[in-house]
Amino acid sequence: MKIHIIGGSGTGKSYISDMLSNEFNILHFDLDNIFWDNNSDYYGVKMPIDKRTKLLENILEEEDWIIEGVYYSWLKESFRDADYIFILNVSSFVYKYRIILRFLKRKVGIEKGKKETIKSLIELIKWTDSYKKNTLPKIIDFLEPYKNKVIEVKRAKDIFQYIRS
Repeated sequence: MKIHIIGGSGTGKSYISDMLSNEFNILHFDLDNIFWDNNSDYYGVKMPIDKRTKLLENILEEEDWIIEGVYYSWLKESFRDADYIFILNVSSFVYKYRIILRFLKRKVGIEKGKKETIKSLIELIKWTDSYKKNTLPKIIDFLEPYKNKVIEVKRAKDIFQYIRS
């Protein structure tokens, strides 16, 4: 089974990908770990395109996979190979709540993650608002060639009803 999950911050991509990975014993890949160079000494350094491309190619060679992230324009092969493409289009109230909750959990040490500030929190919420309003419609257009396997859901857990049927 090959599953691609796309959506903005706080939509539940990582959460549902972990659940699917555990239930179906499928490897889960977060595109942030391919797009950003997490070994860099500096925050916000992008992975070199050739290295990113090779990492994606290696994932696509797997028999089963779950790929999740906000990205789309460089992922044609992933969309082509996927059995399912899920678009998470949750309400702005839900993703804002989740983004703030994640921020608070990281601040008090309950959850590991990148160091964030109030400023970066506000920027992330603004970015996610813009993603939902401006980028998501572009993604839907971009996915037109794969429309027979694109499923838009309002709640991440709804993905299970499609996979189990």
